[in-house]
Amino acid sequence: LPAADFGLARKFSKPERPMTPRVVTLWYRAPELLFGEETYTTAVDMWSVGCIFGELLQNKPLLPGSREREQVDLICALLGTPTERIWPSFSRLPHAAMYRLPEVRFDDVAARFSTRTEAARKLLKALLTYHPPSRISVRSALRADFFRESPRACAPVLLPTYPEVRN
Repeated sequence: LPAADFGLARKFSKPERPMTPRVVTLWYRAPELLFGEETYTTAVDMWSVGCIFGELLQNKPLLPGSREREQVDLICALLGTPTERIWPSFSRLPHAAMYRLPEVRFDDVAARFSTRTEAARKLLKALLTYHPPSRISVRSALRADFFRESPRACAPVLLPTYPEVRN
C-alpha cells in the first residue's frame, strides 16, 4: 500500500533535531505529536500506517477527530489512557499536563475488531502502540503473520477491472 504526503517532509537525521509537532493530517497523527513532542522518529509514520490499516479493517475512518482534543479522546477510547507503565516518560511530554485525559483502563482493539483474525489484531496493536520506541518497525511489520495468512493477495493482473469514469 504505497501512501505518501510529502507536504512537510524533512531530511531524516541522527541525532534527531527538534521539528514542529503540528504535522500529519489529524486523523493519522501519532500521539507523541498530539502531546507536543518535537524530537520524533519514523515511528510517527508507522502510527499513520496503523490508522490506515484500521480503516481498511473496519471500512471507515478509525480515529476521525475534528480537533486535537477530540483526537486524543478517540485514541484513549481505543487504546486506553496512556500511563508511565505503557509509555515511559509520557508525563514529561510538553502537552501531557495540558489535557485532562479520560480514565479508560482497557484496550478496545480486541472488541472493536473481534471479527478480524488474531494476526490482523496483533499487527494493528503493534502499529498503534503508544510508546514510539516500542512501536513496530517497517521491517518487522512486513514480517507480520497477517501477510502470510489466507486469503493471500493475488497478482495485480488477476484483479477485476472497471471502466474508466470521467466526471
